[in-house]
Amino acid sequence: MQDRIFYTSCFGFIFGVLLRSFIPVNFYTSILVGVISIAIFLFYTFISVNRWGILVGIFILAMSFGVFRFNSVDVPAPQIFESSVGQKVVLSGEIIDEPSIGENNQKLTVEILAPNKSKTKILLSTNFDQEFKYGDEISFKGTLKKPDNFTTDQNKEFDYVNYLRKDGIFYVMTYPKIEIVSEGNGNKIKSVLFYVKDIFLSKMNLAIREPESLLMGGLILGEKSSFDQALRQSFVDTGTIHIVALSGYNVTIVANWIMKILGSFPKSIAIGAGIITILLFILMTGGSSTAIRAGIMASLALFARLIGRNYDVGRALILAGVLMVLLNPFILVFDVSFQLSFIATIAVIFLAPKLEKYFLWITKSFELRDIISVTCAAYIFVLPFIVYKMGNLSLVALPANTLILPLIPFTMILGFLTGFVGLVSYTLSVPLGLFSYFFLHYELSVISFFSNIPFASLTIPNFPLILTIAIYIYFIYRLFGRSIKNFITEPF
Repeated sequence: MQDRIFYTSCFGFIFGVLLRSFIPVNFYTSILVGVISIAIFLFYTFISVNRWGILVGIFILAMSFGVFRFNSVDVPAPQIFESSVGQKVVLSGEIIDEPSIGENNQKLTVEILAPNKSKTKILLSTNFDQEFKYGDEISFKGTLKKPDNFTTDQNKEFDYVNYLRKDGIFYVMTYPKIEIVSEGNGNKIKSVLFYVKDIFLSKMNLAIREPESLLMGGLILGEKSSFDQALRQSFVDTGTIHIVALSGYNVTIVANWIMKILGSFPKSIAIGAGIITILLFILMTGGSSTAIRAGIMASLALFARLIGRNYDVGRALILAGVLMVLLNPFILVFDVSFQLSFIATIAVIFLAPKLEKYFLWITKSFELRDIISVTCAAYIFVLPFIVYKMGNLSLVALPANTLILPLIPFTMILGFLTGFVGLVSYTLSVPLGLFSYFFLHYELSVISFFSNIPFASLTIPNFPLILTIAIYIYFIYRLFGRSIKNFITEPF
């Protein structure tokens, strides 16, 4: 009964957030539904004594809480700023995140305080003639605008409004006049993390030249913002963009590989090495919320593969997902990084062990069989989502990933070592950088080769949502059909 209550509560909450993400449900309606659910729960507990009725009451109550939680964070933009949209304004605020460096500009997330003490965030797009850092207080002048959705190169509409809103950003401003008022105003711990990350990247880039250094930055830190459009498109066309996405997938592979190497040592040492790897990953990305979520997903996947008890870790994964959505309900629908991390982690925990029997012909040396089974599982599971969300189907993804992915763990470890050794001595980091360069150059060559094949990918701008849902229902049935059947048929 405890398991049934747990799963009913979790999925009820998730369904409530999902419903509220698409349909406006006001505060009073969610309270009314909550009261009705309590009445149903009490009726079937003390009068009818029907266990399924009790679960229905719990599900509806959890659903109403999900709606209520979404409403609590779905606050409108401050009216004082709404009246200034479309007008030139002079504002001041603090840069609260690391500047995002793109191909043509840099973006600054600025938090400003209104005279009535209300806060809001503005995303500034500016050129490279000034250097900005986290914690800088700036004064800026420009036209205040609201973000608009746009169409991607694959003719998919990108919900840019809600993508920014999940981070509390309501307004944008393009190429304002900016003046730095003061520096070093941010959180001290976060400032130190960003400083270490910048030093790490600079030392690594000294030992590895471009564009190989850009790939390394993407692999170990998710730093793909500096990729030019042609390189980014090559990753998309070959179905390898996931290797430079900031998710739990990459760090899971590396941490798992390290734990396998230390398999002859006591289990506590292997676990400790895996946790240290994940911690380093989070620290080197600056402790961003995306990296923390990826680290949590990676930790759960590691423990599942280590202890061989997927059922227990599966419950922990669901609980972790619920807690993340509880903290920020917008991520369930509007954060692709969270969605990919969650889907890939399910694949690593539940699908990879089932696929391993199909790769018995691959040697277990250097954990190649394990790496390939994990990789294929993750790719199979995220493919429908990628096609639906991004409108791109790569026809060369399987050979490209097969040739690249077994080397990714070695490449990432060499990148970490190159950066860390470079903090001590540039001379000592050069040999490591040279080895890293050979791996990176090979991987980029494979991507370039397959991306230049005619019809390497197809654009599917309108992949049906109903088909995507049907595919994942089939996946869930194949993986959890027996557990679902037991959930329904076993006596309470």
